[in-house]
Amino acid sequence: MRKTRLAVFASGSGSNYEAIVEACRDGRIDAEVVLLVCDKPGAKVLERAKRYGTESFAFTPKEFESREAYESVIADMLDEREVDFVCLAGYMRIVGKVLLSRYEQRIVNIHPSLLPSFKGAHAIQDAVDYGVKIFGVTTHFVDETLDGGRIIDQGAIVYEGSDIEELTNLIHNIEHKLYVKTINKLISNKL
Repeated sequence: MRKTRLAVFASGSGSNYEAIVEACRDGRIDAEVVLLVCDKPGAKVLERAKRYGTESFAFTPKEFESREAYESVIADMLDEREVDFVCLAGYMRIVGKVLLSRYEQRIVNIHPSLLPSFKGAHAIQDAVDYGVKIFGVTTHFVDETLDGGRIIDQGAIVYEGSDIEELTNLIHNIEHKLYVKTINKLISNKL
């Protein structure tokens, strides 16, 4: 029986990509990452993908005439590799109708807040500015709304400091564990 095939989409350093690949390699996830998609050709995640031997596709969105155009290329690549699930891991682009229609209920995201609170790109800072003491992470299905798809799982911590870097590291630790748990739920079809 073939392993579940994952694609990871990322825009930055790739710590969640690395956590997923490591979990696949050591057996915590019965899957393999067959493609990394990155919208920033200079991103550190591409170095990580090379080190792990993961095929990658880096693109510059402005080089395409539209979101539909680059998403069609990506969707074709996913189909060619028989990808079962797409994991957004710090992918800083809105997913559009091409990918959503071809991979409905098969695209998941991890977001650094307890959704539905603090949606968007600055969730950690927004939560700190608001004064919350319970921070967290949410995995959810991706739909046409910003960070609004059906919630899969959440993890939380209490933090009363003000050091954004320390808080971000604590949240990343939760993300890495929660994404493994979420992917296993997807694979076992327990959602």
